[in-house]
Amino acid sequence: ASRGPGRTDMALRCAASLAAGRQPRGPRREGTVRWSSAAKASAVKMNEKASRERILTLESMNPQVKALEYAVRGPIVLKAGEIEKELRKGIKKPFTEVIKANIGDAHAMGQRPITFLRQVVALCTYPNLLDSPSFPEDAKKRARRILQGCGGNSLGSYTASQGINCIREDVASYIERRDGGVPADPDNIYLTTGASDGISAILKILVSGGGKSRTGVMIPIPQYPLYSAAISELDAIQVNYYLDEENSWALDVNELRRALNEAKGYCHPKVLCIINPGNPTGQVQTRKCIEDVIHFAWEEKLFLLADEVYQDNVYSEGCQFHSFKKILYEMGPEYYNNVELASFHSTSKGYMGECGYRGGYMEVLNLHPEIKGQLVKLLSVRLCPPVSGQAAMDIVVNPPVPGEESYAQFIKEKESVLNNLANKAKLTEDMLNKIPGLHCNPLQGAMYAFPRIFIPSKAIEEAKAHKMAPDMFYCMKLLEETGICVVPGSGFGQREGTYHFRITILPPAEKLKILLDKVKDFHIKFLEKYA
Repeated sequence: ASRGPGRTDMALRCAASLAAGRQPRGPRREGTVRWSSAAKASAVKMNEKASRERILTLESMNPQVKALEYAVRGPIVLKAGEIEKELRKGIKKPFTEVIKANIGDAHAMGQRPITFLRQVVALCTYPNLLDSPSFPEDAKKRARRILQGCGGNSLGSYTASQGINCIREDVASYIERRDGGVPADPDNIYLTTGASDGISAILKILVSGGGKSRTGVMIPIPQYPLYSAAISELDAIQVNYYLDEENSWALDVNELRRALNEAKGYCHPKVLCIINPGNPTGQVQTRKCIEDVIHFAWEEKLFLLADEVYQDNVYSEGCQFHSFKKILYEMGPEYYNNVELASFHSTSKGYMGECGYRGGYMEVLNLHPEIKGQLVKLLSVRLCPPVSGQAAMDIVVNPPVPGEESYAQFIKEKESVLNNLANKAKLTEDMLNKIPGLHCNPLQGAMYAFPRIFIPSKAIEEAKAHKMAPDMFYCMKLLEETGICVVPGSGFGQREGTYHFRITILPPAEKLKILLDKVKDFHIKFLEKYA
């Protein structure tokens, strides 16, 4: 015969009822069971025992993931999100909106998409539009070619892990045109999920060893936090070299040598990362500087990573983008056939600003044939990059050319974006340098200003009391009082005793002026308060 529920079952049911805020019930029978307070306490205690401890806790999680930080989307951005929610609820603030000047997200800041790029991606996404007279023939021609490279002629199919072959061919042709005829092999091209995916993959395959033999990765300070985050995640050793703020954030090979020699005492420096044009610092490296860096990498047997995602974003007169690949080739076969170089590009920056498509590529030179197979294997774990992002990348490297019907509109839109950015770079530099207690180096390229800020000792003490870095304290106050969200320099790295913040130049010019005026008013009040 079956038995009714035992005392343990009844107690657990009681505990569940209590947790749900219901009056506990006994077995299904006439009348009501009344529970004493002692019985309730006993039931709750038994329920607590029945709930086993979590497997994943802060103590048991991967320590490398816990250690990594990504300042661009760090605490200050979380705070900005909280403030936005409060504004939507009608809570009064000294401002009506949060302006997220913390990240280089062009379209979120109001930049219009490039028509031709969107036309081709739309045609690839919905091929029925290929019969529409609303789309130009040069866009249809590119869309058909991309679709022919896709399984089932569909953007929804997986591609080869290295990317669609015809797009890699277009990337190689683009590099040859950009570099004045320097040959490029499609087999050395890997399409990626934005540039970040390629950088992470190369670092992953480079890091090895333990103790003093652990791989050291040399990165610029200030740096883009992707690098420190990836290094932390891989449990590699971060080796800082400092850019020269007094010389417009120039890279000095003597500083590279200092950092390398010091690092040899505790790791095996194997990788040298360069960001050109610079993020967050906006400098554009000279040809002589690039030659010196390549010679240094050749001499010290370092694998070079060249982050060149801002290659279209050069504004200052006298500045010009030189790819590391081109200079390496022109330095002669001793260098070109031996220095291992991975260079990166993306759809997210430049004049395109297509961050959400997550399109990108890397070109890897002088990779050992066996390592090439290992890299493809590593990339195959994530199957393939987003195929719509691959299509977007194709239009970046294969845009309309003179004689095609879309060329005039394309070149007009491209030049408009780049001219506006150049004007806003100069506007930002000029307005920041008029603020007492701020200094901004020339914005030669990229999409950001990284001004140095004077923070009074009284404010530094208050920041310490709040367990904050002084520039985090400053940026948090700026956010709370003006609604402007910028990233503190401590998130990028900076010399001891100096303070900065990074601000994007992407907002429309009129809005940018208002934003910078608010920064000025805030900074003056901040100095007065803490003087």
